[in-house]
Amino acid sequence: MGVFALLAATDRIGSAVGSSGTAGWLAGQPLGRLWLLLLGLGLWAFVVWRLIQSLFDADHQGRDWRGYLSRAGQALSGVFYGLLGATVFEYLDEYGPRSEAEDVAENQEKAAQLLALPFGQWLVLLVGLAVLALGVGNIVRALRDDFTGSLACSEAICRRVAPLARVGYAARGFAYLPLAAFVVLAGLRESPEPVTSFGGALNALEAQPGGAFALGLTAAGLIAFGAFAFVEARWRRIRPPKELA
Repeated sequence: MGVFALLAATDRIGSAVGSSGTAGWLAGQPLGRLWLLLLGLGLWAFVVWRLIQSLFDADHQGRDWRGYLSRAGQALSGVFYGLLGATVFEYLDEYGPRSEAEDVAENQEKAAQLLALPFGQWLVLLVGLAVLALGVGNIVRALRDDFTGSLACSEAICRRVAPLARVGYAARGFAYLPLAAFVVLAGLRESPEPVTSFGGALNALEAQPGGAFALGLTAAGLIAFGAFAFVEARWRRIRPPKELA
């Protein structure tokens, strides 16, 4: 997503895309089905890890309000990646690229289904506030967390990779804010029309004054977030909870 956003910010492609658009691009590459299968399995493995973190306190967050709040954020992240994993497996059936407009239409359809339920307006508002909380939580983590504490690497390596985490989490958090605003607006208006996709939110950011520069910074941050994910895959210290040890 970061690379596509950077290409959009520099006018190399028409628009930025979200996670679904990125998966669609991957589907069209050589061995696309294999890459999608590996990506989907990896995402579901991450969902299981998020559940272990949130239910069994695998990161030893504690039982005070901060610990429970952090674990709630991990559970919310698990839901998000679960939906993303389901989308990736959908591409295995469809096996073809899907436009950003199709992603927006699908999200609007889901919003319309929520609005049709009892207390639907409040449900949509709750979803928007959850996305907002996810974005703000990432920004707070960027400012406050010590990302090297959970890494089993040398002090020199930890010192070099910590800025990747801070920049990445901040960019990821800010990228969620426009999407949250659109969903909240849909709830306030009781209409699915304001709802967009992650890529659509990035494109809305680019449409603002100085938007290309802001999108470029966001793109660089998303790339940094992806790079730090590889760092965690290599050096993350895993301490299984006693219940699962």
